[in-house]
Amino acid sequence: MKRAIGLDVGSKTIGVAVSDLMGWTAQGIETIKWTEPDYPVAFKRLEVIIKEYGVEIIVIGHPKNMNGSIGPRAEASEAFAREIEAHTGLASVLVDERLTTMQAERMLIDADVSRKKRKLVIDKMAAVMILQSYLDRANR
Repeated sequence: MKRAIGLDVGSKTIGVAVSDLMGWTAQGIETIKWTEPDYPVAFKRLEVIIKEYGVEIIVIGHPKNMNGSIGPRAEASEAFAREIEAHTGLASVLVDERLTTMQAERMLIDADVSRKKRKLVIDKMAAVMILQSYLDRANR
């Protein structure tokens, strides 16, 4: 399986996760700070991560509305996917990410992580959940 990077793209931060070499598990790497749509800022750091981990495919969270429709955040993710494909030459895949941030928040609360610390890792954790969802489907 190709090594993948998972991204939870928000307007101020991008959570980043990568798959293991076997393509079975996702591990959180970091949270990149950026201001949408300043793609060069995000791409500068993502290029380093992509090269360092030998990434071959980009998995991006696609935050559809609960009724399945496409809203402004999903459109922003689609635009990000187009831009990063053009910039890196790598293929991207959009993965439905409805409720991943809420699930990540619940897991952190259940683990008794303080509100301050949750803010620091929530996007990275959501990226892990997005990428793991993709990996689970790809390995079936």
